Amino acid sequence: MREMRETLRATFGRVLRLQNRRRAARQGVLERVEEFSRPITVYLPPGYDRGDARYPVLYMQDGQNLFEPQRAFIPGQHWRLNEAADLAISDRRAEPMIIVGVDHAGPDRIDQYTPTRDESRQAGGKSAYYARLLIDELKPLIDSQYRTRPDDTSTGGSSLGGLVSLYLGLTRPEVFRRLAVMSPSVWWNKRAILDLVDRFDGPRPRIWLDVGGREGRDTLRDARTLRDRLLKKGWSDADLHFEEEPRGDHSERAWARRARPMLEFLFLPPTSS
Repeated sequence: MREMRETLRATFGRVLRLQNRRRAARQGVLERVEEFSRPITVYLPPGYDRGDARYPVLYMQDGQNLFEPQRAFIPGQHWRLNEAADLAISDRRAEPMIIVGVDHAGPDRIDQYTPTRDESRQAGGKSAYYARLLIDELKPLIDSQYRTRPDDTSTGGSSLGGLVSLYLGLTRPEVFRRLAVMSPSVWWNKRAILDLVDRFDGPRPRIWLDVGGREGRDTLRDARTLRDRLLKKGWSDADLHFEEEPRGDHSERAWARRARPMLEFLFLPPTSS
């Protein structure tokens, strides 16, 4: 009986310590970058203000939906991406990273987030311009203002933001080493992005690819087809994670639930490399 009480006491103590550690997760900070043509929000990981360490950088599309509830497309439904990063980093499940949230271009969002022009919609085809904006204008600004590792850059997004993130990784793999491709709009312009996958010949970025089970039959089919095309081009479980969330819909709340595992897969801590 005494032995059982001691076992229960030890177990209860471990649970309390785990809960306290979770409650005490160190917090990063958010900053604004004013010297740019659109709103930019920067997440700096816990401990950034101490020491001189340099960090990988993740550029995320639709930055208005990531951190602040009042700025989200549906107010109150944001990704809580800073909280996901805080927990993953504090639990040592992800390497500390800087996250740069890039607001979309308003009426030009569709054009800039789509690689090809869809004549039936009379829209799209300006992703090359958006790539130059990120690589030639924003990245040098971020690298000059923060302690980044300039050769360790990633990008990600959801929906059309996931589509353009995949485009960026396939066309500029020497820049973008990791990709978060969440519920990507593979359907755009008769699934033209699949042709780009088939033609890809370069260093393979590490990819998180996901989709929700409630996003519709066509969206599920497209995500699975994209996974299969990537596997055919040489990706494997070592550098491609495919996640189907059965109850996930096409919403910020669904992407928020998958934000932490996405960060943990893309930014493996050094001991897990």
